[in-house]
Order: sequence, then structure tokens, then C-alpha cells
Amino acid sequence: MKLTSPVFEHEGLIPSKYTCDGENISPPLSIEDVPEGAKSLVLLMDDPDVPKTIRPDGMWDHWVVFNIALSILKIDEGLAPAGVCGVNTGGKNGYQGPCPPDREHRYYFKLYALDCELDLLAGASKSEVQDAMQGHIVKESILMGRYDRIR
Repeated sequence: MKLTSPVFEHEGLIPSKYTCDGENISPPLSIEDVPEGAKSLVLLMDDPDVPKTIRPDGMWDHWVVFNIALSILKIDEGLAPAGVCGVNTGGKNGYQGPCPPDREHRYYFKLYALDCELDLLAGASKSEVQDAMQGHIVKESILMGRYDRIR
């Protein structure tokens, strides 16, 4: 399984359009080779480089979407995939773009193929989604992008 974007490469720079310095919309993403036996997809985006003075765990969750249909092979710019949106660290059920307060950060887009749909409601947190996924992950793929604010 593979998760890619036409606007940045793995470990490349995320264009400012998709950040708090731009339009703050989600980048376009493509999904390939979903494994047989999968029943749904989960997309998580997080930043593990947050200063511990801001978040003691050093993590900021930017996007949580689960129960995405297997027919979704393309996620258009600025749109959430058809599925159920969970809550990000900012308290919104949707995408929140990169906005590092101090230096360049890494942003991980994580795609999971599951052997079930998750029995969770909209607004579930990333940790609730991760707990529910345990024992159900068929395959996963990671796309990492980097961003540093214009100062």
C-alpha cells in the first residue's frame, strides 16, 4: 500500500499553501495498492516535533479520519475523504495545517488498512482511533513532509 502526494515527495517540503501561512487546506493525496481483506482505511496526520513547553507529549494531531471507504483512491486538495472525522489537537473535526512555532517540523500522514470498520463516533480522538485499530491493521503506509514557517 502506498500514500503519495503530487505536491510534495516523501521527506520533502510541504508547500506553504497547505499550512497556516497559506490557505491552510489539506494537500491532495493518492492511495495505491490497498490490500485484499481490508474493509476500511484510516488517515492520521501528526507532528511529533512540538516543543514540550507547548505539549508535554511533544505531539500535535492535525487530522484524524476513519472508516474511509476502500473505493477512495484520491483525496482532493482541501477536502476530507468520505469517512468519519475525528478531533485534532486544535479541537476541530477536520484538517489543521502545519504551523511550527519554533523550527522545521516533520508531519506524518499515516494511512492504515483495517480488517473492519471502527465503532466510533465523529469527534473521536487519535488515541481512541489508535486503540480501536489494535489487532485490525492489515497494512500501513507513511508519507512524511517537512515544514518551517517563514520568519
